[in-house]
Amino acid sequence: MAVRPSSEQRADPGGCLLTRALRAIVLGLAFVSGASVLAMIAVTCLDVILRLPFIGRSLTGAYDITKMAGALSLAAALPYTTACKGHIAIEYFALKLRPRGRRILDVGIDLLGMALFAFLAWRTVLYGVEMLRSGQVSQTLQCPIFWLPWAIGVCCGMVVLVLGHHLLHPDQEVVRP
Repeated sequence: MAVRPSSEQRADPGGCLLTRALRAIVLGLAFVSGASVLAMIAVTCLDVILRLPFIGRSLTGAYDITKMAGALSLAAALPYTTACKGHIAIEYFALKLRPRGRRILDVGIDLLGMALFAFLAWRTVLYGVEMLRSGQVSQTLQCPIFWLPWAIGVCCGMVVLVLGHHLLHPDQEVVRP
């Protein structure tokens, strides 16, 4: 005989497939962000070591790699920071409100954030398309960089989904810090 989940388990959105998928994607992007920071550290250290007087070389494309990794690390960290509710909050004003007022403020801020990040996602993807059409490449390595605005657009889209989750499940975190 199959065991039926209790009403408490059925009501747990943390167990919902969509919430678990959102959590997995957010954590995956956080990993990408961390790996990008490590790549920046490694490239910078290697470039400094190679420039020592007894070696006298430099790492070709270090500037390009560092720029791309920096942009990727910032964009990929946005969904995780949003999921942990780690952005700056207006605590001074929020604490003066009653719980209902705080909830209204949270909903308004989440809706405004969703609109802003949806716009950013749309525009960065379009910018990536323009870069692809024009054949824009990085300065030193001459590698195509159209994918970077697309990655930023995907990360902004994930922020929209995280904020939507906050609206639907206000008392739950997508991930815990």
